[in-house]
Amino acid sequence: MARVLLGTSGYSYDDWVGPVYPPGTARQDFLSLYSREFPVVELNFSYYQQPNPRTLERMLAGTESSFTFAMKAHRSMTHEIGESWEKDIAKFRAGIRPMVDAGRLAAVLLQFPYSFAYTPESRSRLASLCGKLEGLPLAVEFRKSEWLREQVFEGLRQRGVALVSVDEPDLPKLLPPVTETTGRFGYVRFHGRNKEAWWTGDNASRYDYLYSADELEEWVQRIRLILSNVPVLLLFFNNHWRGNAAQNAREMRSLLQEQGLM
Repeated sequence: MARVLLGTSGYSYDDWVGPVYPPGTARQDFLSLYSREFPVVELNFSYYQQPNPRTLERMLAGTESSFTFAMKAHRSMTHEIGESWEKDIAKFRAGIRPMVDAGRLAAVLLQFPYSFAYTPESRSRLASLCGKLEGLPLAVEFRKSEWLREQVFEGLRQRGVALVSVDEPDLPKLLPPVTETTGRFGYVRFHGRNKEAWWTGDNASRYDYLYSADELEEWVQRIRLILSNVPVLLLFFNNHWRGNAAQNAREMRSLLQEQGLM
């Protein structure tokens, strides 16, 4: 039976003390507590700073061997591309080596910005990046719906790269939910549906959203379809404000268990 590995995007939020972690919990204990409830986490800090092997070794040592990590690619690889691009990729690969060696890297997330349009230059850049990260479990998240075309799906399939399906505001040119599978695993991210703050908010207000039971229910059939094509589905809630992500992850877990999907 296909597996759903369900977690949240990030775990180290001070405003989770109370809603998620017991009052008074120290930051150094966040990951240990998180890993007792969820089997996987998506690490976002690696977007802002290149991963340090020693830091990842401590994270591995502080969690059970069955707990896995998805790592977001550093911004120099997807957003702020410069002359040192190839060296930045090599540095990232070296930084995540402990997780690769431990067999606990669930995925590398290549999240591209809205400005990453479907152009020959961008397509070439994507192909080059996937090539330089060959051998790693890759997932690609686009922000523009123009990337949702069969030519792209086929290119990802040929490289074994997963297309990330998203739940986000219903706004022009953003991606609608899809169930297309192109890699050896599935990958879904829930960003919330905060239309008002999507373009004008910061990283807190943009993801300040709590899904309703009906909104989560909408995904049951989509998840069923994705699981019919892959052995593993990674599913992350990114609506992290004040612990909403953890609450919705728990609710989704219960829903999928009721449906026999977990």
